[in-house]
Amino acid sequence: MTISSFQTLEAAISDEHFPEVDLALRRGRHIGRDDGAVYDYLVDVLDYLEPFYRRFGCELVQRADGYFYLLPSGDRLGRRQLTAGEMLVGQTLALMYLDPANLQHGGMVERETLLQRLSGLLGTETLVRTLNPRRRKFDERIAAETVRTKVAEALRRLTDLGFIDLIDDAMLRLRPALMRFAEPVRDLSDRQTALERLVQSGEISLGDANEQDENEGRDADGAEDDEEEADE
Repeated sequence: MTISSFQTLEAAISDEHFPEVDLALRRGRHIGRDDGAVYDYLVDVLDYLEPFYRRFGCELVQRADGYFYLLPSGDRLGRRQLTAGEMLVGQTLALMYLDPANLQHGGMVERETLLQRLSGLLGTETLVRTLNPRRRKFDERIAAETVRTKVAEALRRLTDLGFIDLIDDAMLRLRPALMRFAEPVRDLSDRQTALERLVQSGEISLGDANEQDENEGRDADGAEDDEEEADE
């Protein structure tokens, strides 16, 4: 056990930071170094909170990249799953985070750059079908609008989960928690190239063995079995 400023679990959960940290973790948020005092608190109380959350069927995970998150191992707290579109945007942002140029820009990325990277990796039609799997017919007239709308929705979700910070309508800040999307290639020497291949091949995963994407079971073009309006 590492040295902690707290002597007991009771003292740790009586701290003013515990309610904020506990609620954030249970909601699926990743807490990283950028979060300041609450991150420092988690580092300090890790040895107390690990067994505490284990009783709820969760693992409190600390990554060397500089972030914490709760990984459910049971059904007590439920499982928060990302859509295929959210996973795709997350993996692409992880690619951009791994880019050495990211350091030169302080982790800041333009939304337009993200859109260009997505289109370059997948092509417009595949991108639209991944982001909006309910639409069976590809319509060039609304493709750009569909991509922007769905990417904006994904970015808001990823912000809520602590993967990024939305600065304004044009800029976003990449956070270390994005490395969760690179878990499948963590041990490879060229993670960036390997992750790019995963994105292009449509393999989307957070890398945790007991987490499954809610879109599993759809066919290759992302369409569901439900019938849809013929004019969509």
